[in-house]
Amino acid sequence: MYEGLILGRVVSQSKELYKVATGNAEVTAEIAGKLRFDAGTASDLPAVGDFVMLDRESNDSGNAIIHHILTRKSIFVRKAAGTARNVQVIAANIDTVFICTALNNDYNLRRIERYLSIAWASGAMPVIVLTKADLCDDMEVRLAEVGGVTTGAAVLVTTSMTEDGYHSIKKYITSGKTVAFIGSSGVGKSTLINRLLGEEVIETREIRKDDKGRHTTARRDLIVIPSGGAVIDTPGMREVGIESADLARTFADIDQLAGSCKFGDCSHTGEPHCAVRKAIADGLIMEKRLESYLKLKKEARYDGLNAKQIEKKKITEMFSGVGGMKNARNLIKNKNKQSH
Repeated sequence: MYEGLILGRVVSQSKELYKVATGNAEVTAEIAGKLRFDAGTASDLPAVGDFVMLDRESNDSGNAIIHHILTRKSIFVRKAAGTARNVQVIAANIDTVFICTALNNDYNLRRIERYLSIAWASGAMPVIVLTKADLCDDMEVRLAEVGGVTTGAAVLVTTSMTEDGYHSIKKYITSGKTVAFIGSSGVGKSTLINRLLGEEVIETREIRKDDKGRHTTARRDLIVIPSGGAVIDTPGMREVGIESADLARTFADIDQLAGSCKFGDCSHTGEPHCAVRKAIADGLIMEKRLESYLKLKKEARYDGLNAKQIEKKKITEMFSGVGGMKNARNLIKNKNKQSH
């Protein structure tokens, strides 16, 4: 499809310049004028992890030019600066995202739910990583709590106190796979990445006396892991927002119960014959979990919508570039007619 161009992958970004790795070299690159002109939003521009087609793999005669971005298998986004709804891709083509939370005062089930919603929506496979296990005195209780909110996602336990304390995550990192770590600052993400790389590539700092971490990463990078695979470590992953969230998958229990409510638009806050409220009264679901669900719905602009309406809204937004879902259907229908 792209005769005369070379395949590369964006490994870092600094303003409008990109570092792109090819099979033979690493070059500095910039975006072709046409690609920039055709970009409808910030999300149409290259990001760390993107596979791109460029015109050269040497900077001997100037910067390489990125002409195309290949189809992404997953994306993490955040709200772009100065815009109401525009989003910016901060990392792409991640296979597995490790959601890290420390088993100390950072431990927070509601935060895990938030990160899970973002991870499921991205297209990457989420894995919950409980760090600093050596600081936890009630591991069984914590595992039971986490297991209750993480349906469909594996839960791993790690510690930085022993050399083999991180081995449980290695089976997810194989040749050709890309991983990323998200979670609060100070939970041990950088320590785990350094263990995988076999050297102190990422700066780490001890947690503060108030049990909160300090941000340490200052670059956006995709780093090759010696044993195979790659890790994306970008400051943008700290700022990943709820703009795109898969609440139906994260809160599958609430979503399933909602189908038995008397009213299809039940808000689960006071309507009669509400199956979700009954489950809370029966002790099957915690009140705080419903509060988390309603809060995330509001943040993600899904307030007042049920699961089917949320899915329809997401699809409509996805096809907004071709005039909405109705026009998208017509476009697909016309293409099918032409192919016959």
